Amino acid sequence: MSDSVNTTLRKNALGVGAIVFLVLAAVAPLTGMVVVASLAIALGNGGGTPFAFFAVAIVLLLFAIGYGKMSSELVNAGGFYAFVVKGLGRPAGLAAGFIATLGYNFFVVGTIGTSGFFMWVVIQGETGWVMQGFFSWLFWGLASIFVAWLMALRGVDFSSKILGVSLVLETSILVIFDLAVLFKNGYSFSAFSWHSINSGSLSIGLLLAATGFLGFEATSLFSEEAKNPLTTVPRATYTAITLIGVILGVTTWAVVSAIGVDSAQKVAGEHAASGDLVFSLGDKYIGSFLADVMQWLLLVSLFAAMLAFHNSASRYLFSLGRAKILPSVLATTGRRGSPYVASTVQAGFAVIVAVIFKLSGADPIATVVPSMLGFGTLAILVLQALAALAIVVHFRRKNDPRVGTTLIAPGLGFIGLCYAVVMAFKHFDIVAGSTATAVNALPWLLVVALVGGIGYAMYLRSQRSTVYDALSTDLERFDETAMVGGSGGTAPARPVDETA
Repeated sequence: MSDSVNTTLRKNALGVGAIVFLVLAAVAPLTGMVVVASLAIALGNGGGTPFAFFAVAIVLLLFAIGYGKMSSELVNAGGFYAFVVKGLGRPAGLAAGFIATLGYNFFVVGTIGTSGFFMWVVIQGETGWVMQGFFSWLFWGLASIFVAWLMALRGVDFSSKILGVSLVLETSILVIFDLAVLFKNGYSFSAFSWHSINSGSLSIGLLLAATGFLGFEATSLFSEEAKNPLTTVPRATYTAITLIGVILGVTTWAVVSAIGVDSAQKVAGEHAASGDLVFSLGDKYIGSFLADVMQWLLLVSLFAAMLAFHNSASRYLFSLGRAKILPSVLATTGRRGSPYVASTVQAGFAVIVAVIFKLSGADPIATVVPSMLGFGTLAILVLQALAALAIVVHFRRKNDPRVGTTLIAPGLGFIGLCYAVVMAFKHFDIVAGSTATAVNALPWLLVVALVGGIGYAMYLRSQRSTVYDALSTDLERFDETAMVGGSGGTAPARPVDETA
């Protein structure tokens, strides 16, 4: 790549709040309640589901302690791929990079299905406009990804502002619902009784609750674009996990309290097919008008998730392109500092796969969404577990004396994440929402990514040693000494001069 081509992301564009907006938008709290929490109550541990969300939050916060320590040493747009290279070596890092790229790209395809389908349904239901033929779910899904692509090209700071508005709106409607249940009905503490926690399947409840947090790991992806990233990224991570846990945990508590803890699983099961559990409760507790507003905000939430995952997937493509693992043109950035080539390729891939699904006659909710989001969920859980192990190994190699924060806490987080991965493999039909043979064969793609990543690393080491050696040097994208001012303060971050 010539020196005239820009491969630098926009510096100092994001503070703690902006990164939190980007991450929470990917989590999409309203979507999480309508889809994930409702399924967790129906298929998991019923009235004890609030415990599952709070328990997962604690596990992830333990992991985040080590994550924060690693983030204070490593600034790279490769996110967990970079973590794994740093801790477990280049072959494992390449495998993690391929797994991350697959997972996030599949997630975006899934969001085309969810956004397109629910836009199609809600607009028809609320306006009476009967849409057939051209104006199917695919039209609305493609319109959504096109707008998301345009916003991504404007720069990550622009995306964070849009996502911030979305997050405030969808969180506000959940808070209104929570308060309405509190004042009209009260919250039942029996949801935390041993009987409730162990009702139904606690393991499935914990697994589905873990899927509600997917997206928090994206904080490190934006580290090269963050202000003072050595402190901003850890703070954003702690904040994001805490807020997700509180929003989903408390709102789920409100839902099971409104239904009745003992009958929560039965009632949620009756609404599972239609997916209207939260909307039916909204109609009862906050009125039909706000319940309708909630449906429109669901569309906003789904689009926000699409935009956030699109930004994340693009940065993995950007990082692998910059490392010359994928074509280096993917590392090209525009005048706004956005990875426009990677963004365009990512959106193009998602569109092609969605069109193939449509041409094959696949149902968006029965096939497209569960297969793509289910595999994406599994891939990101595996990625999180690999990153947790990498953190522990990295600090043990350094003989870091901070045993509590670099061994015990992230080690416990690793154990918890391994449990989630095992449960995801065991219950993939539930994660993917399908028993179809083709869908349940998707986890084998992770084996392909693992073997392919390690095999490609061996090839690079023997045939393209310069690229292989650069996998390590590419991690150091940030000059830590630039953070130190003459009086002990901080100065703006600057990238390392890679030509040195």
